[in-house]
Amino acid sequence: MNIIIRDEREADIPAITDVTAATFLHAEHASHTEQFVVTALRNAGVLTVSKVAESYGKVIGHVAVSPVEISDGSERWFGLGPISVLPEYQKQGVGSKLMHAALDALRQKNAQGCVLLGDPNYYHRFGFAADSRLVLPDVPPEYFQALLMAGDFPVGVVTYHDGFNAVS
Repeated sequence: MNIIIRDEREADIPAITDVTAATFLHAEHASHTEQFVVTALRNAGVLTVSKVAESYGKVIGHVAVSPVEISDGSERWFGLGPISVLPEYQKQGVGSKLMHAALDALRQKNAQGCVLLGDPNYYHRFGFAADSRLVLPDVPPEYFQALLMAGDFPVGVVTYHDGFNAVS
């Protein structure tokens, strides 16, 4: 399969919305508002990284990265997600390519680190691990994971952008 990972373009926005909605439609732990979250982050101007996976001219995946706040004042930390791949293209390496592209983009931006909420068995391969020094309230701690890219590991409560509360 021919996969190109690139920055999103304005013309991709409807496809990104569709890909994100389709990805999370039957996901067990999803809020089913992930497509609205991406739109809210974009509209707020806080999509630090927004990459699409394209195959033969069709957008088949997307990853969003936005800044997070940490209560200890640590700077240049980001939250990765949502990450989406159309169901018929899952388990073919598309998500891995999106993850590597997003993390490379963060390193180029001199990020200190990245957090995400997801399956530890999947995200461990990218260097993410749960760490009790960072807390995302009201979620099982083993699913909230971090990757230190530079500097010292922060200690505190993580807050995502308000766009994560979008419901429409």
